[in-house]
Amino acid sequence: MNYRRILTFCLVVLALTATGFDARGQVPAPPQAPVQGPVVKSIDVQYAGPASVAKEKIIANMRTRVGKPYDDKVVEEDIRNLYATGNITNVRIFGEPTADGVKVIVVVAAKAQITEVILNGVTTLKASRVRKQITAKPGDSLNESSLEADKQKITQYYADKGFPETDVKFEVQADDKAGTARVTFTVSEGAKTTIHATKFEGNANVKSADLIKAVKSKPRAFYDILGKSGRLNTDALQEDIGAIRELYQSRGYVDVEVGQPRVDRSGAKVDIVFPIKEGTLYHVGKVNYEGAQVFPIDKFAKLLRIKPGSIYSPQAVRADIKSIEDGYGAIGYVDLRVGAAVNPAAAGIVDVQYKIEEGVQSYVEHVNIQGNSRTKDKVIRREVLVNPGDVYNTIRVDASKQRLMNLSYFSKVDVYPGDTLVPGRKDVNVLVEEKRTGSFNFGAGFSSIDSLIGFAEITQGNFDITRWPYFTGGGQKFRMRLQYGTRRKDFIIALTEPYFLDYKISLGGELFYRDASFVSDVYDERRYGFDITGRKAINDFTYFRLGYRLENVGIHNVDPGASAAIRMEEGDKLKSEINGGITYDTRDSVFLTRKGERVEFSGFLNGGFLGGDIQTYGLTLAASKYISLPWDTILLLNGEVGVVNTWGSGSSVPIYDRLYLGGSNNLRGFKFRDVGPKDVNDEPIGGSTLARLTVEYTFPVIEKVRGAFFYDVGFVNAGEFDFAGGSVNSDVGFGVRLDLPIGPVRIDYGIPVQSDGSNGSGGKFNFNIGYQF
Repeated sequence: MNYRRILTFCLVVLALTATGFDARGQVPAPPQAPVQGPVVKSIDVQYAGPASVAKEKIIANMRTRVGKPYDDKVVEEDIRNLYATGNITNVRIFGEPTADGVKVIVVVAAKAQITEVILNGVTTLKASRVRKQITAKPGDSLNESSLEADKQKITQYYADKGFPETDVKFEVQADDKAGTARVTFTVSEGAKTTIHATKFEGNANVKSADLIKAVKSKPRAFYDILGKSGRLNTDALQEDIGAIRELYQSRGYVDVEVGQPRVDRSGAKVDIVFPIKEGTLYHVGKVNYEGAQVFPIDKFAKLLRIKPGSIYSPQAVRADIKSIEDGYGAIGYVDLRVGAAVNPAAAGIVDVQYKIEEGVQSYVEHVNIQGNSRTKDKVIRREVLVNPGDVYNTIRVDASKQRLMNLSYFSKVDVYPGDTLVPGRKDVNVLVEEKRTGSFNFGAGFSSIDSLIGFAEITQGNFDITRWPYFTGGGQKFRMRLQYGTRRKDFIIALTEPYFLDYKISLGGELFYRDASFVSDVYDERRYGFDITGRKAINDFTYFRLGYRLENVGIHNVDPGASAAIRMEEGDKLKSEINGGITYDTRDSVFLTRKGERVEFSGFLNGGFLGGDIQTYGLTLAASKYISLPWDTILLLNGEVGVVNTWGSGSSVPIYDRLYLGGSNNLRGFKFRDVGPKDVNDEPIGGSTLARLTVEYTFPVIEKVRGAFFYDVGFVNAGEFDFAGGSVNSDVGFGVRLDLPIGPVRIDYGIPVQSDGSNGSGGKFNFNIGYQF
């Protein structure tokens, strides 16, 4: 026995006790105001086992520092931080008194460090892609749970590729003395399996065609070239059992039994057979509403799906409970409790009794907002659809939560009622968790119109022009973009206030400079100036806009061989313009619209009492109709008519204000702006009357990829309001729609069907970012 060590330990304990430290080196909290501890003179890291984690890394994860007072609360936080690194299995920190302070001793037991990750057994798939599923890397600390997660990721990756019988194991070879470990993943791939047919046994009352729509395990569709359908996946089979059961129960077969599917193999192909015992079809006998006082019984009977004699399903009961909650919530019954009891009445008959605890009607006392360190209260408050004194309408409260999420200022929004000391009064508590709303983006792109282009852009979706130097929190929209390419140069700085002077009026302004050579092969067009636009919503689907625009427009770099019709346009002119329009929009999404309409009537007026060098006006009517069809296919009908003309003392419509067709946004089988009147050199010079129509059918290929077929037809005539004469041009084609991180991308190939002879007959590729209509 080492008596010297025992004596030293006893002296240390005695010294710690005498100086107010306990045996663990922690300072007990005195009943009086806290007193600063002794100053840390040094930090010594000791290892219980291999030193696989550097001392510097351990100290970097501690707040205890040399020269600062020793604090037991900081020590406790240091211990938590060291465990959180994932590199430590055990840690103790204590202080050893010295003559002029304290020496901090950190004793750690570190995890082994991975030196090598080996992957064996991968022969069918690419090893490099399988290895990407492994997060463990040389230099990481050994973590068994992380290795188990990597094993599951490899298994799932193989299952997604059609190898449902893949078995993955991992082995750890540890060197305890060196504190290192070697990890080996061994893969037994099994056979690749594709689904030949999906069948159902025992489904006498539900068609197989309905069941096949509900399951994921089925043969690959003809259009799903790159998707995961058609591959056998054991996890998907279990989900399919639940989906079949859910479908049957929604149709009244509550006791349906769906057995484990049978997999009949023939080489690499399998037939999947789901055995089904349908059971009894249930109908509703009596329906009672216990505790209902506010609403009459006949009102419930009209609104709810469960009625005497109807088919019974749990889904219908849940939908009815939600309807009851919404009905009561709309008039302030926040504390409502609704349940349903289902009792057998006879063979295939059940009685349903809704149990309602109404509570009392509540009104809003206060609207409390928390969590917004940057965003102003008023920005949040104006999205909340209830105010103090209003009935606590739960439907409007839920809508308020959705409106706040739609701002994209917050990663999380919670809106809930809070009790108050006033009977019948509830607070609306709004708790938000803010996220980054600004971004800086730069990159390069290519389109069939702009050619090669580079850009840099700064955006802030929650801008505040009055809050220097942070400029955030006011709910304004700021954008500054610089583009420079082979065929265009742009600079834009824009600011929009969605609630001008706290009214529901959006006011935005933009300063711009644009220099483009893509508009013509024989001249360039330059524009610079500003515009201001106000927008006011009329109802949920309609808004009106009115704006003013002042810009200098110049035609320059005119080719010496250009016609007189184009050379006479050379030079700069000042445009002073008012513009406006009314828009009706019921689309379900602006990114991928499946149903709805959009109709816009717009116009502009230049010159006259507004000043400037141009005196013209224009009118445009555009409409789109989206029709959702089976199998997530979409039919689009889109049309437009427009005219431009002079008024007053105006002599002619400038070439840059005339109307054109052709290119990725209208007639895709023709060159950009190539449809319409031309000069003696067959260069487009535009017209004064336009009409076009597009019919487009899109269908899913895989997730985030859709295919398209389209037909475009239209004409541009030189005369004003001339919708009779002229040559009609049309095209057909196909394309792809990609939903990429950079934004939606459209690739189309159009083939002319009708042409006026000067537009060419070859097909055209069109590449662009952004959905077309």
